[in-house]
Amino acid sequence: MEGDASDSLVSIKNIERELICPACKELFTHPLILPCQHSICHKCVKELLLTLDDSFNEVGSDNSNQSSPRLRLSSPSMDKIDRISRPASQRRSLGWRGWKRNSLTPKTTTFPCPGCEHNVDLGERGINGLFRNFTLETIVERYRQAARAATAIMCDLCKPPPQESTKSCMDCSASYCNECFKIYHPWGTVKAQHEYVGPTTNFRPKILMCPEHETERINMYCELCRRPVCHLCKLGGNHSNHRVTTMSTAYKTLKEKLSKDIDYLIGKEGQVKSQISELNLLMKETECNGERAKEEAITHFEKLFEILEERKSSVLRAIDASKKLRLDKFQTQVEEYQGLLENNGLVGYAQEVLKETDQSCFVQTAKQLHLRIHKATESLKSFRPAAQTSFEDYVVNTSKQTELLGELSFFSSGIDVPEINEDQSKVYNNALINWHHPEKDKADSYVLEYRKINKDEEMMPWNEIEVCGTSKVVSDLEENCHYAFRVRAYKGSICSPCSRELILHTPPAPVFSFLFDEKCGYNNEHLLLNLKRDRVESRAGFNILLAAERIQVGYYTSLDYIIGDIGITKGKHFWAFRVEPYSYLVKVGVASSDKLQEWLHSPRDAVSPRYEQDSGHDSGSEDACFDSSQPFTLVTVGMKKFFIPKSPTSNEPENRVLPMPTSIGIFLDYDKGRVSFYDMDHMKCLYERQVDCSHTMYPAFALMGSGGIQLEEPITAKYLDYHEDM
Repeated sequence: MEGDASDSLVSIKNIERELICPACKELFTHPLILPCQHSICHKCVKELLLTLDDSFNEVGSDNSNQSSPRLRLSSPSMDKIDRISRPASQRRSLGWRGWKRNSLTPKTTTFPCPGCEHNVDLGERGINGLFRNFTLETIVERYRQAARAATAIMCDLCKPPPQESTKSCMDCSASYCNECFKIYHPWGTVKAQHEYVGPTTNFRPKILMCPEHETERINMYCELCRRPVCHLCKLGGNHSNHRVTTMSTAYKTLKEKLSKDIDYLIGKEGQVKSQISELNLLMKETECNGERAKEEAITHFEKLFEILEERKSSVLRAIDASKKLRLDKFQTQVEEYQGLLENNGLVGYAQEVLKETDQSCFVQTAKQLHLRIHKATESLKSFRPAAQTSFEDYVVNTSKQTELLGELSFFSSGIDVPEINEDQSKVYNNALINWHHPEKDKADSYVLEYRKINKDEEMMPWNEIEVCGTSKVVSDLEENCHYAFRVRAYKGSICSPCSRELILHTPPAPVFSFLFDEKCGYNNEHLLLNLKRDRVESRAGFNILLAAERIQVGYYTSLDYIIGDIGITKGKHFWAFRVEPYSYLVKVGVASSDKLQEWLHSPRDAVSPRYEQDSGHDSGSEDACFDSSQPFTLVTVGMKKFFIPKSPTSNEPENRVLPMPTSIGIFLDYDKGRVSFYDMDHMKCLYERQVDCSHTMYPAFALMGSGGIQLEEPITAKYLDYHEDM
C-alpha cells in the first residue's frame, strides 16, 4: 500500500507543469475555460480585464466632459473602439452560479490569452459566459493533497479539538469524522442518500449548469464551438444553427479519442525516452558550441581592440609630434622678439656696437648687423605667428566606422536584412511598425528593437520584442519623445544584420478619443456622416446650385459645423485627422461651449459678405483675431494648402501658406490655455496661439464646398489585425 501511495504521489507531481496558470504562474484557483480552450484562474482573467479597463480609460475619460453646448450631447459612442471593448453594464462579474457578485465588473471583453497570446473575445456576457474547469480543479486538489500527504483534513463539525476527517459529503460541502457523519447523516433519512467521498477540500456541484441560462442543465455538446450547451442554447440561442450531439455521445467519443491517444503515447514510451536522451545530448552539444562561439567572438573583438589601440597610439603620436614642432617654432619666435627689447639680445648687441669709435672696425661689423636689424624691423610691421594653433587637420573622422560597428552582427548565412516600411509605419497613441522581408518564408521570427533618443544623444539601451509576423504595435511610449526602431530576422539560431533605423516622434500629449456628434449642430442636408461617426463629407452641390439665381446680388455660402461628442475641461490632449486632398475649404480647431451655442443657434445672414463664422463676429476680416482671450481658434485648410492665420508679424501670403500635411494634429493644453497645430508626418508644430479655456472646449470642424475629414483611428492590436485582413 505504501508503494502504491508513493507511486501516486510521484505521478501526480510529474504533471505539475500542466497545473500551473499561465498568468500568475501558480497552481490554478477556480480555473475558467477560455474560447481558445486554454484555462486561466478566475482572479487572473478578471485582473487582466480590469487592467485593460484602467489603461483604456486613461485615454480621456478622467479629463473629459460629455456635457454638450446645449446640454443634450449624446454619450460617447463605442463604435470606434468596438474592436477592443464592448459595453457590459448589465453583466454579472462571476462566471458561475452561487458566487458573490463583485462591483468591480470589467467592461473590456477582449484580451490576449496568456497561454497562446491570441486575442480572445468573451462576448457580451464576459466572464459570466465562461465554463469553470471542474476536472482541472479536481486534479489540482488531488495534487495539493499529494503534496501535503502528511497534513490531515480535519472534521468541520467536531467540537474543539476537531478530529481527523474520514469522508467528505459532496451535497453538504463539508468533511466529517466517523462520529459526526453518523450524527448528521442518520440512517433512514434523506441525508443518508448524500454522495460522499474521501476527505477533500474541493467541493464541486453535481450538475453543471449553463452559464447562458443559469437555471438549465448542460445536456448537449456543440460540435462547432466545441463547448457544452443546454437545450435553450440550441432552440433559440447562439447555437440554434449549430450541429449538436448528446452529452453522453460526446463523452463517449471524446473519452475514446483521449484514451486512444494516451495509449498511443504510452506505447511510444521507449521512443520518447530515446528522444529525451537525444535532446539531452543536443543540449550538451549546444552548451559546448555556445562557449566556443563566445570564445571566437571574444577573439574577434580583441583583434578589433588591438587595431583600435594601434591606431590610437599612431594618431596620438602624430598629434604630439605636430604639437612639439609648433611649440618649438613659437619658442624661437618668442626669443627673437625678446631680443628686440632694450639691453636684450640683438638690440643690446647693436647698442654695444654703436660704442665702437674705430671707423673701419665699426663698418666691418655694422653692415651685417644692419641687415639683421632691418629684418627685425620688417617683421614688426607684418606680425605673423610662426605656427597655427588649430588642430583641425588632426580631428579623427569615425562616422563611417561607427556606422559599421553599429551594424556589427553575426554572419547572416544568406538571410536578407529586413526593411522597415516608412510609409506604413506611424505613431499615434501607440507606434505601429511595419517591415518587409525579401525572403519572408526563410525567416522563423523577427526581433523588433526600439529605444528612446535623449536630447543630449545619450545612448539608451535597446528594448526587444519577439514578433512572428511583419508588423507590431508598440505601446507605453513616453510623450513628446523621439524613438528609434530597427528589426532583424531570425532563422533558427542565425540572425540577420539589423535594418536601418526609423526615427518617430510621439505626440506631445495623450491621444484624445472622440467621434463626430450627430446631433449637436449636425446639418444632415449638407453633411454626410458614416456609421462609425469617424468620417464626415460635405455634400455641396444641388443646394448651392438652387441658390445661384441670387448671383446678381452676390451669394455667399455658409460653413457647416460639426463637433466632437466629448468635451475637455482639464489636462493636455492631442488628436489627429486627415483632410481629403479634394477639399475646397475646411476649418479645424477648438471652440468653447458658449461660442458653439452662438454659432449653431444664432440666425445666419448667408447673403452678407461680412459674415465670418470662423471669427465669431461680424467683422469681415481676420485682422481682429489677435486678441488672446478669444474662446476659439480655427485654421483654414483647403485646395491642398494649410493657411496660417494673420498675425502682426506674419501678414504676407507667401509666409502664411504651407503645403497641406497628410495628417494634421491638434494639441490643446487646457490648463495653460494654448492650442497648437501639428504636421503629423514629422510631428512639427505649424502654428500655435493662446485660447480662452474658461468653458468646456470641443474639437470643432467646419466645411464649405466639397470636402471630407477622417479622424485618425487609435492604434491597437485589433487595429493591426483588421488592417492585415484588409
